[in-house]
Amino acid sequence: MLKASENPPLVWPEGSSIANFKGDWWVAHTKARNEKALASQLVQREVPYFLPMHWKVSKTRGRTIRSLLPLFPGYLFFCGDDDARLAVLKTNRTANILPVQNQHRLIEELTPIETLLLLGKPVLPHEYLKVGQKCKVTAGPLMGTEGIVVETPKETRLVLQVDMLGQAASVEISTDMIEKIDE
Repeated sequence: MLKASENPPLVWPEGSSIANFKGDWWVAHTKARNEKALASQLVQREVPYFLPMHWKVSKTRGRTIRSLLPLFPGYLFFCGDDDARLAVLKTNRTANILPVQNQHRLIEELTPIETLLLLGKPVLPHEYLKVGQKCKVTAGPLMGTEGIVVETPKETRLVLQVDMLGQAASVEISTDMIEKIDE
């Protein structure tokens, strides 16, 4: 298990935004539990990437363990040309590389997740939803973002879906910051 300081950054190069990366986006479907190792190798090979992660806290035999886990297990997003794609393949940490058909839509879906993670907000994995009330955020750092609202007994959460992966993440949100979208 890695110490917190040994984990790769969420976005590399650090300090940049995925919206500003140049090149084509690809999705690396990694071998089991190789996401962070692949990210570390991409830093060495200077391939820009986005690896959304979240903290998981568990208790085992009276000990509290904090682990930084990929938000979308088995996937890492990277950007570049065919040389970058080849560099990722040469790491021997991928099972497959998925081409991104709609580059703009992928960035549109990933940017709110990047924003929340960089702000230090807790973003959790969530089941991918096909039905539910679609809403738009009207205030705060996610203003303009669309997602699906889910209510739990304790809180209201906004589910942010990544259609290409068939996976989603959610964040707690105040009901006064969202409005219903009529479809």
